[in-house]
Amino acid sequence: MIDVLRSAWALLLGMMLLQVGNGMQGTLLGIRGDIEGFSTMEMSLVMSGYFVGFLFGSRMAPEMIRRVGHVRVFAALGSLISAVMVMYPVLPDPIAWGIGRIIIGFCFSGVYVTAESWLNNAANNENRGKALSLYMIMQMVGIVSAQGLLVLGEPSGFILFIIPSVLVSIAFAPILLSVSPTPAFDTTKPLSLRQIMKISPLGCVGMFLLGGVFSAQFGMAPVYGAEAGLSVAQISIFVSCFFVSAMLVQYPVGWLSDRMDRRMVILVGALIIGIGATIGMFLGSIFVMLCVAALLIGGLSNPLYSLLIAYTNDFLEHDDMAAAAGGMVFINGLGAVAGPVITGWIMGYFGAWGFFMFIAVLGYAIAIYAAYRMTQRALPSSHETDSYAVVYPSASPMAVEMAQEWAIDEALAEEEEEAAARAEAMVQAAREKN
Repeated sequence: MIDVLRSAWALLLGMMLLQVGNGMQGTLLGIRGDIEGFSTMEMSLVMSGYFVGFLFGSRMAPEMIRRVGHVRVFAALGSLISAVMVMYPVLPDPIAWGIGRIIIGFCFSGVYVTAESWLNNAANNENRGKALSLYMIMQMVGIVSAQGLLVLGEPSGFILFIIPSVLVSIAFAPILLSVSPTPAFDTTKPLSLRQIMKISPLGCVGMFLLGGVFSAQFGMAPVYGAEAGLSVAQISIFVSCFFVSAMLVQYPVGWLSDRMDRRMVILVGALIIGIGATIGMFLGSIFVMLCVAALLIGGLSNPLYSLLIAYTNDFLEHDDMAAAAGGMVFINGLGAVAGPVITGWIMGYFGAWGFFMFIAVLGYAIAIYAAYRMTQRALPSSHETDSYAVVYPSASPMAVEMAQEWAIDEALAEEEEEAAARAEAMVQAAREKN
């Protein structure tokens, strides 16, 4: 762990500051949009823009890096992010905000791809898992910390938009001044969506629906808070609950899924998401219960992302896992683009509690489909279910591929250890017999 911090501290610090800026502007827009009088549908389109940009950025960033290099891409995208953040209060218009969100989503996707390739280059086979875990933790710490900064000013003013812009600008300094020589860049060509769907229908359907859940909580939670009449402090706590529980529950779910039928863990996890959303629907007027709902939804939706990838890997050869990961991220992205728009329509028709209605429907749908798939396919053998790797939905395909490579290395190492232990046991048995 010390070696990882020594070699990648600047990158980890910079990415945490970037997530502070990203998390702060996302929540702030939801609050400011209500102040500006934007409709729920207008805000849903604005929030969806981030995921549109992110989806295209994940596809285009690798080619940009190959053409002009890591440093130029990183610096250019960072400058755009900082500029757009200070433009929001200057142009309080849904169309301008929507374009800004698309640009920011595109830029953050490219920044993630660049940073994660640097991280992968700085790590080795022994510490890659620790490096990735630290990277994911720092991202979540940044998002959670961002919510606390919202109380430093009035959302109707300019100061809260300037803070994330400054933080983003500062974040790039330690990274660009201390990174090692730029690594050779290469990504795995993903499997086609048709191939992945044939390999794992549950993995694909689950990832698509989960994309809607994640984008709703990441993009529309502050919009819900504003419409429900919560204070800025309450909205900050509410949004934080989604991500705090994600950090706490991720590893226990992974440990459990490696020891039992992953489909059952997926089913139960999706049911808990649905139950949490149902609590929010009926008891959301009680702030404590609202936080409980957010803890349940966030605590299971983030681990479910890693779990669906791991379940798909159970039916793949090791050489195909990284390739399938890129396709799974794209499927999740498609669901994420649609999530805020559908949520906004439901909220406009039913009221603020439609936010939880949408999440509940998706959670129960994943659970029902998981139950159905359990009747259609036999349980994989135990030695095939050891590829769970922690990764969050906010990560780019580069991080997901990196996680899968680490999981493959771990699985192969365990297989070699088991084979060596069996061989030693056979030798010992032969000696005792003689």
